[in-house]
Amino acid sequence: MTLSDAALTEAGLAPTRKGRVLLIACGALAREILALKAANGWDHLDLTCLPANLHLWPERITEAVTAAVTEHRDAYARLFVVYADCGTGGLLAARCAELGVEMVAGPHCYAFYEGVDAFAAHAEAEFTAFYLTDFLVRQFDAFVWQPLGLDRHPELRDSYFGNYDRLIYQAQTDDPALDALARAAAARLGLRYERRFTGYGDLAPALARL
Repeated sequence: MTLSDAALTEAGLAPTRKGRVLLIACGALAREILALKAANGWDHLDLTCLPANLHLWPERITEAVTAAVTEHRDAYARLFVVYADCGTGGLLAARCAELGVEMVAGPHCYAFYEGVDAFAAHAEAEFTAFYLTDFLVRQFDAFVWQPLGLDRHPELRDSYFGNYDRLIYQAQTDDPALDALARAAAARLGLRYERRFTGYGDLAPALARL
């Protein structure tokens, strides 16, 4: 008979998941991770997500990941952090090294979706590009328009985006509806539109190694 996690916890015992891996991920990656799990039959991978809006306060990411690692590490054979640096200035990587857990390589999800090496090769030429992913296309108002106050002060648009020349939509999926939303977002920002299909980039092999 196997007790549930709740029963084990109530009895004062830590539930264990031998041979299983817990992914501690940014909520902005949840859909993509679940899609990869389903497509590849990676049933040994469990997923817990931190709020996607931590990216609005990157200084909070390191401590949030630390808390998640501390909470779950005794229950799993292995933990893997599905964040890149994400604006932490190297603090997240340093903390993961201290905690003895691995994480996704790269500066941010735009880089690992395209492939870190490929992104770096043309980063200088795209210095004036603004990037969106599938998640950010779906959540454009909540993660771009409203946090910048453009819903209240649209006149600020050119102050924010005057030095950008294009919006590059890094598409993880072939979805005409998302393409239309991304094109509309570019128009709202006054930017030239470009769609680039990346798929899951370096995320897929990073999870496959687990």
